Amino acid sequence: MSRLNGKLNYEQERSRTMDSRMESLDRKLKEFEDQNRDLLTSVTMKDEQIRQNNVRLEECTQEKASVSRQLENALIDARKRDEDHRERTAAKERTMQSRVMDLESQLSQVRAENCRIKREKEESERKFNSRLYDLKDRLEQSHSTNRSMQNYVQFLKNSYSNVFGDTSMAGASPMHGHVTLSME
Repeated sequence: MSRLNGKLNYEQERSRTMDSRMESLDRKLKEFEDQNRDLLTSVTMKDEQIRQNNVRLEECTQEKASVSRQLENALIDARKRDEDHRERTAAKERTMQSRVMDLESQLSQVRAENCRIKREKEESERKFNSRLYDLKDRLEQSHSTNRSMQNYVQFLKNSYSNVFGDTSMAGASPMHGHVTLSME
């Protein structure tokens, strides 16, 4: 009888240990799910920031193109007027030449600004793509860890069920309470 009581005590202690371990694993699983949710939120926010930056960049590019066309047209107009009015006084000729040089300087500045913006955009896209790849890789690693943890929890539940004959735990799904996140 004392042997049977000893075995019963041993099995009860073992059951408590397994319950404690299952609770610990469930807490870790919840932490991983929270991390996944945070990573997904971060990726979504970064996507929105990039989208907004691209919209602003497109607006700036269109504005720069419009200014460039206006400057090109003004430059052509200034040169044409200069040729048409060559007989005018020297003062008018100097004024016109000054205006042409100013417009050429502005056009050069606009072109330089366009090149700089293009380089910044390419660098920004490269950094974003690198960061996005890193976040997706971390998210996939987290998904993999979650699946491993869920499989391990299911294994423990099945083991518990096999050892103690408790069929209520054996049928429990490892996905209970879990939301699957998909990567696109």
